Amino acid sequence: MLETSARLLRLLSLLQTPREWSGAELAAHLEVDVRTVRRDIGKLRALGYPVDATVGSAGYRLGAGANLPPLLLDDEEAVAVAMGLRTAAGGTIAGIEESSLRALTKLERVLPSRLRHRLTALQQATVAVPDGGPRVEPDTLTAIAAAIRDQHRLRFDYRTHTGETSLRTTEPHRLVHHGRRWYLTAWDVDREDWRTYRVDRLTPRTPTGPRFTPREAPDPASQVSRGVTTAPYRHHARLTLLAAAEQAAEVISPTVGVLEAIDANTCILHTGGDTLDAIAVYVATFGFEFRVIEPPELVDHIREMAARLQRAAE
Repeated sequence: MLETSARLLRLLSLLQTPREWSGAELAAHLEVDVRTVRRDIGKLRALGYPVDATVGSAGYRLGAGANLPPLLLDDEEAVAVAMGLRTAAGGTIAGIEESSLRALTKLERVLPSRLRHRLTALQQATVAVPDGGPRVEPDTLTAIAAAIRDQHRLRFDYRTHTGETSLRTTEPHRLVHHGRRWYLTAWDVDREDWRTYRVDRLTPRTPTGPRFTPREAPDPASQVSRGVTTAPYRHHARLTLLAAAEQAAEVISPTVGVLEAIDANTCILHTGGDTLDAIAVYVATFGFEFRVIEPPELVDHIREMAARLQRAAE
């Protein structure tokens, strides 16, 4: 049997998993009887841990309290949290750099030496490129996340790329972090269609709207990828690449185009550009054989460009 202090730490670790434990299950894990479990639960409550009990089934779970209680992290979790905090200190969410560094300092101070060595090695081997993307206020992200969680309509003022502002009423679905930007995928109530919005361009209005029943939604990651790679451009194109999707993904960034696997040797690229010549030149640099699906006028541009290049090489 574990000593009382060690048993309490083990009990706390079990309760921090996202599930409900019966007294018998906890007793089996701790190798004690149910009466001892009840006493240990009482000790944790006396220390300020909000342990909730389900009436009738003697189920226990760690609830939310007025103050954040200490957390028990295993080695992998501690390293993951530390690296996440370091990344957040230079991320795209405005105003959390200082708080991230404070939390990281507290965590590193109590890490055992074996984990400090691992974290130091990771930090020394990792170089962060300064992010030049637009900044997003934490309050904006949390307001959107709360509306998604509570299934409340979200109203916001939205600024387009031309600088025009309009009021949008939406049924928010998901937040997506893509490249250096945050996006919201949502059902636009007035336009009756799924839309993608850049979070740095929207200002939520309060209060939120009435509750809504979630509708079947497209995959948010794919929706954002398609919107980022094709919607902003004058010309859209689909091309068959004579390469596996996995191979093409090694050289084609998700911000450039969306890849759709066909078979083991071919895939389709959905992309866009301000001019057809720009699309032709860019696709040619990937190093793959390709065939144009659409638009048909892109074929003429490729022929004209090939002729110019041939003349330049003679």
